[in-house]
Amino acid sequence: MQVKKIEHIGIAVRSIEKALEFYEGVLGLKCYNIEEVADQKVKTAFLKVGEVKLELLESTAADGPVAKFIEKRGEGIHHLAFEVEDIDSELRRLSGLGYQLIHQTPKDGADNKRIAFLHPKSTNGVLIELCQEKS
Repeated sequence: MQVKKIEHIGIAVRSIEKALEFYEGVLGLKCYNIEEVADQKVKTAFLKVGEVKLELLESTAADGPVAKFIEKRGEGIHHLAFEVEDIDSELRRLSGLGYQLIHQTPKDGADNKRIAFLHPKSTNGVLIELCQEKS
């Protein structure tokens, strides 16, 4: 796999507004994008720290994946996202190697990305997101 960089670190929060009080007010970071990804039942906020981004994730539905994560584990680090050159070929390759894919094909994600997740059962307990800039 040709990982280009850590694209972002996803952080599950109950409230983006409340979380931004800390990230902007205390740490001095600047939120540059807030958007909703309806099919994933999530609202996201992005902040940049050097070359790495933080993605705050707030569920928009009680049955959404982020809501379930918070219910089970509480707020905190949700996933690591890696930017790859060709997400389609990486998903085929990883599937062929026996890794459990949550998404067989990429989906449209936030911040102008195509995304797909690998199940943490096959990645040492860490939810991994692969992403590629939309062309």
